[in-house]
Amino acid sequence: MPASPSTARAINDRLALRLLQQEGPLTAGQLKQLTGLSRPTVADLVERLAAAGLIDVVGESGEQRRGPNARLYGIVADQAHLAALDVRTEGVSVVVSDLLGRVLAEASVPIGGDTGTGPAVEQAVALVERAAKEAGVAELHTVGIGAPGLIDPASGELRDTTGLPEWHRRLVLALHERLPGTRIHVENETNLAALAEQREGIAQDRDTFVLLWLGHGTGAAVVLDGTLRRGASGGTGEIGFLPVPGTAGLPSAVDCEGGFHSLAGSAGVVRLAGEWGLAVPGGGAAGVARGDSAGGVVRGDSSAGAARGDGPAEVVRGDGAASVVREAVAHGEYGFLDALADRVAVGVASVVAVLDPGCVVLAGEVGQAGGADLAARVERRVRRMSPLPTDVRASALGGEAVLRGALLTARDRAQDELFAPR
Repeated sequence: MPASPSTARAINDRLALRLLQQEGPLTAGQLKQLTGLSRPTVADLVERLAAAGLIDVVGESGEQRRGPNARLYGIVADQAHLAALDVRTEGVSVVVSDLLGRVLAEASVPIGGDTGTGPAVEQAVALVERAAKEAGVAELHTVGIGAPGLIDPASGELRDTTGLPEWHRRLVLALHERLPGTRIHVENETNLAALAEQREGIAQDRDTFVLLWLGHGTGAAVVLDGTLRRGASGGTGEIGFLPVPGTAGLPSAVDCEGGFHSLAGSAGVVRLAGEWGLAVPGGGAAGVARGDSAGGVVRGDSSAGAARGDGPAEVVRGDGAASVVREAVAHGEYGFLDALADRVAVGVASVVAVLDPGCVVLAGEVGQAGGADLAARVERRVRRMSPLPTDVRASALGGEAVLRGALLTARDRAQDELFAPR
């Protein structure tokens, strides 16, 4: 059944807007060429979009020089402003951008573990308000938030997960109260990192891949046929609970110790460094990995692994695991790196056996520190363990991946609303 004229116009308008968002300013002739629409149809949609305030003339084409055919049309970037938050157990980072994603302001604030829930929430909300003011933004249209923990697939809200600081959930409620006209969207941080790598990073050539997060805790994001998969309860990628060989026991429903987390989480990486006699930058000798010094490793439930719902776990403070991996790469500590690759490959090979993603991206603090060196070692091991060809790549976006993913999500949500048929 052919589309009605109004439906056809809406489809054409959205197509033109998406092209302007992806390609930048275009002339009517370029829009005609890229869309395949007739000249009168393009002229009509340009007039409609300009009347709606969505596009405007932003210059002239160098080829046409002047005249109506030379006019360059672009999206009105300041029609809506966005913010993205990367919420960690130890602080918050924020960026504010226009509708095209151009960053107008950015800031961060540390939030210590001994900060009360109320003061922590106030610091985080005030940070967003200050960043918006610095950007000259009176009202935010959409805020995208990346946080550790599970997102309820039905409600889209951060689940009440054991181990997460209470201020994480309270922050979302506070933003709704302080920014009543703003749309707030929350997503798991690992999922956002995968989205960013797919759109702007190392996985741009892949419709199917898995991002493996190696940091204080472990997690994975699964993208199949271009779509992020969350699972029935939102728990797709909770790889920290994966039973693996080489641990002292099995994980439980409330504690991932004994699972892959024990091998590849920060505490496990630092313990491995201790076995190889390596020092932990900022944490003294690697022996602190066994809890010998409060300066390096403590027990608690504030690790990213615990925040993801993995239960109580050892926590490496001061980025000790990433630092020791970074130093190992810099100084050619190949024995340690091979041993670490053996551990990571166990998790990667398990993912490959079930999903056959063709590509696995190593992200998170440890994945970023290991870089291409660690990725190449893991890939060689996976090739020996699995008949399924798999590229293993290091994250291209590093520590910016979660913020970029949150900003991309906010921009998509805002554009879906603003570009909707009128």
